[in-house]
Amino acid sequence: MTDLAGKVALVTGAGSGLGEATAKLLAERGARVGLLGRTEDELLEVKKAIGTSGLVLPADVSKEADVRDACNRLATEYGTLDIVFANAGINGVWAPLQDLKFEEWRETLAINLDGTFLTLKYSVPYLMGHGGSVIITSSVNGTRMFSNTGATAYSCSKAAQVAMAKMLALELAKHRIRVNVICPGRIESEIRDNTEKRNVEQVEEKVEYKQGEIPLTRGEAGTAEQVAQLVAFLASEESTHITGTEIFIDGAQSLLVG
Repeated sequence: MTDLAGKVALVTGAGSGLGEATAKLLAERGARVGLLGRTEDELLEVKKAIGTSGLVLPADVSKEADVRDACNRLATEYGTLDIVFANAGINGVWAPLQDLKFEEWRETLAINLDGTFLTLKYSVPYLMGHGGSVIITSSVNGTRMFSNTGATAYSCSKAAQVAMAKMLALELAKHRIRVNVICPGRIESEIRDNTEKRNVEQVEEKVEYKQGEIPLTRGEAGTAEQVAQLVAFLASEESTHITGTEIFIDGAQSLLVG
């Protein structure tokens, strides 16, 4: 089992879903975890589960001052930072191009892409003296799968995260900082709760798969805990020669429906 004793991690979107599962697993394996998210009540519940290993950091990743202050507080409290899981994101509005409002496009990009940029901008300097690991949550959408009609804003934000990771993997290699991207497929998590679909049935291409759209499990979605295990691996000393790489965790879903 991956040992993260003595490490300090920042997890964004830590109040639910992939962030919650990852924060709990990193703490279980010995890390102290900064729990960053917009809903303080959710963060407090996660902290209750992991005890003194958690530090609650209420913040909106799309707001520069929030992210800067949260990163500074975490590094001050624990004296260092070793692992960054830039995970916060929304599905946002899925709609045909002519129906997607500019402010809806901007909201999705602000949280998913601006939020990733701000998280890395203000956390990475704390890794530069000793190295560490950055993991970004992207998606199969916009990277290997383009069949979710209307998900234009979401897919563009996810594709851009992969480009950002590859650029920064080279830029930060001299500091011994690894930057990788995970691309989950259908995972049981709360992100579906913040998806608003509008008029997509008018333009979508309907395809049915008799055995389900996830070949490895015959249609069963993956779990947040499975994603957390991948993040823990990438955060650990067991992945010290892996950087600039996107890893698909989707049970071959994107190979079938891309």
